Amino acid sequence: MYSQQKVKITNKHLDQYLLQAKKILNEYDLCDYCTGRLFAKKMGLLSHQLLGKKIKNLLHYKSTKNCYICKDILSNLTTIVNRILEKSSDYEFSTFVIGAILRPSVTDRDDIIRSKFKLQGIDSVKTAITQQLAKKFAKKTKTKVDFLCPDLTFTFNFKNDSCELQARTLILSGRYIKKIRGMPQKQTPCTNCKGRGCLECNYHGISKFTSIEGKISKLLFEKFNGTQTKITWIGGEDKNSLVLGNGRPFFAKLLNPKKRKTRLEKKFADDEIEIHNLKIISKIPKESIHFKSTIELSIFTEKKLNSKDLTSLKNLIKTPIVIYEKPNKRNQKSIYSVKFKKSSPKSFLFWITADGGLPIKRFVEGNNIQPNIAELIGHKCECKEFDFHKIDLINF
Repeated sequence: MYSQQKVKITNKHLDQYLLQAKKILNEYDLCDYCTGRLFAKKMGLLSHQLLGKKIKNLLHYKSTKNCYICKDILSNLTTIVNRILEKSSDYEFSTFVIGAILRPSVTDRDDIIRSKFKLQGIDSVKTAITQQLAKKFAKKTKTKVDFLCPDLTFTFNFKNDSCELQARTLILSGRYIKKIRGMPQKQTPCTNCKGRGCLECNYHGISKFTSIEGKISKLLFEKFNGTQTKITWIGGEDKNSLVLGNGRPFFAKLLNPKKRKTRLEKKFADDEIEIHNLKIISKIPKESIHFKSTIELSIFTEKKLNSKDLTSLKNLIKTPIVIYEKPNKRNQKSIYSVKFKKSSPKSFLFWITADGGLPIKRFVEGNNIQPNIAELIGHKCECKEFDFHKIDLINF
């Protein structure tokens, strides 16, 4: 990105600009960087410093005062580069970008000279500062500038002498299997900060890891040393449901990761959950993801079942399931297969493959859903448990 000066600066190059340079330097003390910056683009040269030094030598110009425009910021960037190096010492990265916040007086002085001497199409002092910082930092770290998607973004604030660093969010996809009952999908936020992140929760936004979200987050924190996770779930389950088979898909955003090249095993498992197929991806799909779920339901009835009560459930394959959410708003799901087995005089097991997002307990009990299981078998029903045996993505 930032190559070395390759064009030899000759007096012939400079003749047409020396008169203007002399006028500027007679009125304003400028450093080598700012002097060269005013003419480098017109001459097709890269090094502002070398050009500025050449101009001053030809004009026999010497000054002991600070640069009128940048107040010698450009001549003293090594200290700032060292601070940026220290700030990023714990991070893995191969690309970066550096921004700067300057005092308004610096840009105002730059504008004064550019306007007064009708200097058009030249780099601003802010651009020059960020380019020099990036050039020096890239050389020290053997990394590259990337303006579109950098691993690290630095902002050096010259107004309060501070440096901020932001690591690009890592996006991952995976699946989880839930092997025990009683574990919720989502983790309650830290009670002290309400999920914003604080010292008490180590800036994670959660202080416990007792849910599916907590388990996934803890794994990602350990692997990539990030601060917070934002998880997108492909469907959900009851606290007491199991998720078996191929597992439930999910997407996770990991904020401010310090590591980016961590090796991910095919499966992470303990006694409660398994996380598998975990991998880094470029983005979470913007469009809605459709999926089908194969679910086993344990249903209890108010009255005893006879042999004919369950046969009407076969009609669910032929009929759209209409879910009434709000007045004038409804949703529609389809069921693709059904299977049932009486397990006691007042209970039966029911297996279905259905569109994702079907509210299972409402579907069983008949709460604003048509048709529903209670209506079809003619008994008041209650779903005690339901477990997911397979979840298939349709359009991903």
